[in-house]
Amino acid sequence: MSASVAVYRDIYTEDRFKQAYGSEEDPSGGARIRDKLTGRCRFSRQACLHLLKERIPIFKWLPRYKLRKWILGDTIAGLTVGILHIPQGMAFALLTSVAPIFGLYTSFFPVVLYMIFGTGHHVSTGTFAVVSLMTGSVVEQLVPTPLEMNSSSPEAASFEAERIGVASAVALLSGIFMICMFALHLGFLSTYLSEPIVKAFISAAAFHVTISQLQSMLGLRLPRHTGNFSFFKTLVSVMENLPHTNTAELIISLVSLAVLVPVKEINVRFRHRLRTPIPVEILTVIIATCVVYASSLDSIYNIEIVGDIPAGFPRPQLPAINTFPAIAGDTLAITFVGYALSVSLAMIYADKHGYSIQPNQELLAHGISNAVSAFFTCFPSSATLATTNILESAGGHTQLCGLFTSLVVLIVLLLIGPLFYFLPKAVLACINVTSLRQMLLQFQDLPELWRISRIDFMVWIVTWTSVVVLNVDLGLAIGVVFSMMTIICRTQRVACSVLGRASNTEIYRPLENHNKCYEVPGVKILTYNGPIYYGNRSFFREQMSKLLGLTPEKIRRREKARKALEKQESETVISTVERGIANTSFSSVSDFFNSEASESDLKAVLIDCSSVIFIDIAGARLFTQMCTECQKMGVSVYLANCNENVLKIMTSSGLMSHMNPQHIFVTVHDAVAYIQQQKEKPSENTSTVWV
Repeated sequence: MSASVAVYRDIYTEDRFKQAYGSEEDPSGGARIRDKLTGRCRFSRQACLHLLKERIPIFKWLPRYKLRKWILGDTIAGLTVGILHIPQGMAFALLTSVAPIFGLYTSFFPVVLYMIFGTGHHVSTGTFAVVSLMTGSVVEQLVPTPLEMNSSSPEAASFEAERIGVASAVALLSGIFMICMFALHLGFLSTYLSEPIVKAFISAAAFHVTISQLQSMLGLRLPRHTGNFSFFKTLVSVMENLPHTNTAELIISLVSLAVLVPVKEINVRFRHRLRTPIPVEILTVIIATCVVYASSLDSIYNIEIVGDIPAGFPRPQLPAINTFPAIAGDTLAITFVGYALSVSLAMIYADKHGYSIQPNQELLAHGISNAVSAFFTCFPSSATLATTNILESAGGHTQLCGLFTSLVVLIVLLLIGPLFYFLPKAVLACINVTSLRQMLLQFQDLPELWRISRIDFMVWIVTWTSVVVLNVDLGLAIGVVFSMMTIICRTQRVACSVLGRASNTEIYRPLENHNKCYEVPGVKILTYNGPIYYGNRSFFREQMSKLLGLTPEKIRRREKARKALEKQESETVISTVERGIANTSFSSVSDFFNSEASESDLKAVLIDCSSVIFIDIAGARLFTQMCTECQKMGVSVYLANCNENVLKIMTSSGLMSHMNPQHIFVTVHDAVAYIQQQKEKPSENTSTVWV
């Protein structure tokens, strides 16, 4: 069943619509700004309390905590994640090129601080492979590993102190960067890391982590390569030293992988049936430590073990702030990556559970976590993919999970830590590799990405290749720049379409996709689906000129004919008045002009600006130029659906000096109705639009 809808109302130009429905403008803009400032600076008890809850969210959610409903889930999830933090913290410390004990510290302090300042209910913070790898590259550049060093010598202790000093300096500077970004409200910067960039970056970084752990899994004592092409340098170094593989460590690695991989797969496939995942990492660590201790494999087969893990709380100490100038560039990349990954992860689970996070507050939370933790010999932290997934699947509800997580790590720090003295580093390397299996499997998304968007597919490939071939931070920068370039290219090559009208409606659609729509006689309706700025003005002009037939030769010919016609009209009037004799040449000039006009019945050009989201001074001047050229051709120009910012810029650029202000309409149909009525009744001003 179909129905016809008739609409009867006035024809609205922009000026007329503002007069009828616009708001009164406040002439005193300074007073309006002053009122806003005084409103923000007004202090009251309620305002201070609101600010306190905004900046320290624990005061907002803790009083509303549903104890009976949530405490069991938060307890189980927190304890489960805490148990997982122990092996992963020590393992990721190796990626950071520091002693394993510092990984345990980094699994404690940031968790407590994020619980207080963070807004993500299901976010688990601590050590993360990608951030640890990037930090380790900075540490290796400033404090490279000597090939020969006795682990019990005083030089070794000084060497470890120097390394953690650099890693803590990275954490401190990263925290300072985040707090400054929070003060400047730069939380939106995370949006520049699109989903293809993040997934490709994580997948490529996982390959870097895997290759970097091969030497520990094979028992090779090799220097760590950093900088561009480090992936291939490390791979070549491992291949060249394969004959020197420690057989005992290779066997330990194979057995560990044979245990870790199947059990992790079981945890993934049956995560809906398991109340908590099987803690295979901590079980592997305990068993491996006991086996090495009982059989003295470390002394018999020269197996590299973790060594001394001091019990107790770390004493506060100042990071190596003298390294700030040397680490500033790398730390900025680490800050951007850590924050972007953390916010992306927080948003995923916030959308899943129906609450919202505050990206700018997340900057403050992670900034304080890193800055404060740096004084307790911690390296940079962020939200972690694996533990966040486990925390949510284990039934966590709020940030209170962090309390139970930190309690587990605290017990290990105070009491159990020294018992891991005989833990083989090969086991930690295997934990590192198996924790990345989801990241390594990101290739499975490529066929679907190819079907959905080939541009996003290319962004993924370029980012992944750049990260693997060059380096983690440089590859990420290339991926972001390439992604931005695709956006620029898409805005530069936006199609310009001719609109046609659907019969008996005020609906206008592109003719190439709607062949049953028809063009309004004498009117060319054009739409441009993108911004008009200095980068695409040439393409915009080329498209418009092609559709309107505005060639320079035709413009000159029509302008010459029009001027000749005007001159002959003037001479004819004078001749007729003074002598009473008509000019016989006038008819030929008039016929010439009419013949030129008859080449095309185009009388008006209407530009639909509804898709022009912004315009700059270059685009506005191009509009003025095209308006002038159309007038030379005897064609009137009309605009419709201009947003206020676009119209303001065009008006300020002098367009109204070359265009009638009454030719700017609220909708396309208003303009079409006005043009048709002017054609039928040029001497009357009708003001009704109808369908």
